[in-house]
Amino acid sequence: QVQLVESGGGLVQAGGSLRLSCTASSFLFGSWVMGWFRQAPGKGREFVAATNWNDGRTDYEDSVKGRFTISRDNAKNTVYLQINNLKPEDTAVYYCAAAFKRSLSRNMREYDYWGQGTQVTVSS
Repeated sequence: QVQLVESGGGLVQAGGSLRLSCTASSFLFGSWVMGWFRQAPGKGREFVAATNWNDGRTDYEDSVKGRFTISRDNAKNTVYLQINNLKPEDTAVYYCAAAFKRSLSRNMREYDYWGQGTQVTVSS
C-alpha cells in the first residue's frame, strides 16, 4: 500500500507561482508513473501532467505546457509540480496519483493510489 501526501497549495495572485509536492510513504521500486490531476469546482477531474519514476519521461496536457513542470526526486520519494504564471482558471484541487506501470498515462482509471488533494486558488 502506498500513501501519497500532497502539500504546497495556497492562495496566490494571477501571475504568481507555486510548487506542489507529493511524497510517497514508501520507496517506489519497479515501474511507476506519477501523475498530477486537478478538479475545478463543478467540473470533473482532469489530467495535468505525468512522469515516469525511473527515466523521468514526462507528458503534459496541452493547456499547461510551458507553465507547468513535473519533476521527481527519487531519493526523497517526492514528485513536484512547479506552476508558473498562474491563471484564475488554474483554481482547483490538485491531486497526486501513482500507477504501477511503465508507460505514461492520462487515464485516471489506470492510477492505483491517490493523495487527498491540495487546494490552489488563484485570484485575479
